[in-house]
Amino acid sequence: MLNRLQPPPTFPLTQLVLPTPTVSHLPNGARLHLLAHHAQPVLRLQVVLPAGKRQEPQPGLAQLAARMLTEGTATHSAREIADTVAFYGASLDCEAGPDRATFTLYCLARHLPALLPLVQEVLASPSFPETELRQMQQRIGQNMRVERQKTSFRASEEMNRQLFGENSAYGRPFDDASFNQLTAAELRAFHATAYAPAGAEIFLSGDVAASAAEVAAALGAWQPAAASLAVAGAPAASPAAAPASLVTVPVEGSIQASLRVGRRWPALTEAQTPELLLLVKVLGGYFGSRLMRNIREDKGFTYGIHASVVAREQAASLVIGTDVNGEQADATRQEIAYELTRLQTEPLGSDELETVKNFTIGKLLGETATVFEQADRYRYVVLHGLRPDYYAELVRRTQAATAAELQALARTYLSPADMLTVVAGGAVPQPA
Repeated sequence: MLNRLQPPPTFPLTQLVLPTPTVSHLPNGARLHLLAHHAQPVLRLQVVLPAGKRQEPQPGLAQLAARMLTEGTATHSAREIADTVAFYGASLDCEAGPDRATFTLYCLARHLPALLPLVQEVLASPSFPETELRQMQQRIGQNMRVERQKTSFRASEEMNRQLFGENSAYGRPFDDASFNQLTAAELRAFHATAYAPAGAEIFLSGDVAASAAEVAAALGAWQPAAASLAVAGAPAASPAAAPASLVTVPVEGSIQASLRVGRRWPALTEAQTPELLLLVKVLGGYFGSRLMRNIREDKGFTYGIHASVVAREQAASLVIGTDVNGEQADATRQEIAYELTRLQTEPLGSDELETVKNFTIGKLLGETATVFEQADRYRYVVLHGLRPDYYAELVRRTQAATAAELQALARTYLSPADMLTVVAGGAVPQPA
């Protein structure tokens, strides 16, 4: 008889095996990655292109081009595109990040054939109409002005500028004046180069059995809008700046201070990546982390503090972030430095190490439960140039990591003297 007072036995996760997609090369040079799962009649089509900030010749061009794709084509207006997508209960958008632009369609599998011609047209021949362009510039500019009133945004923006350089793709701040001067002609030139199918990675996941051949045919016939000379984008990052610096960013009227503490970080392709990621989890990567226990639970300075590795394709960074009352900013900085030093000088206890390992592996398992999450993990491996068994090795090395290994890494990478600190807000004198 089942004893309901006794919990079921638990077993450690020994390995993480993700499905192996089918990869094919289309006639126009694009690669198609298929990840099939037929439990639900839905699918996701993502077209990822080298059209991010790193490729843009003018600041803001990548973001504006991505957002304008669905604002009109040679034969469809923005309203007609939106109405067609809504009619089929689908979702269609495009966003540009630091390295790439990602065009995403969610729909029921049976509706994909009807939507594919529109997808191809939006990708290949956006018209960038002037009226919609000016409206989009106004909306984005207004949103950015609102964001820049927030101490958290200003701190993150300044952190990236300091770490990567203000003339680099990863560190360049938003410039409202130059953004508003971008023209439709510049968008078309950028689209013709950055949105070429030869650079596309196409990820089709979900209930794809009946539509894979149609996607290959439709997007394999996709051709560039026009021939154009390649244009030079911004470098990903400038040489690393000198460490051990403090930068303050005044934010008028703010009594809250946002802190960002961090440094440039080894790439994900480095041999010690699994242990480094585990070390960051110990520091501030979950609710029971060192920083949370000290600065939230013990000191009561903040509702939350986190540490994470921000991995871009050409550079990575470690960032510790929190929001506190401006009067507690200096004390918070001191406590962060204390926890960094403690990881260097005191080995982790076995219970804490086991807890963090279980959390790390359990969270990874929970983030691969659906086919779209599995596709996200696979896409991450492809775009960052990681080895195919990256996640399997991550699990194995996480389980095998020792306290001595983590302490040695902390001594190399977590010295308070090597950290840049940005404090935004909280210290601006108020007018009388």
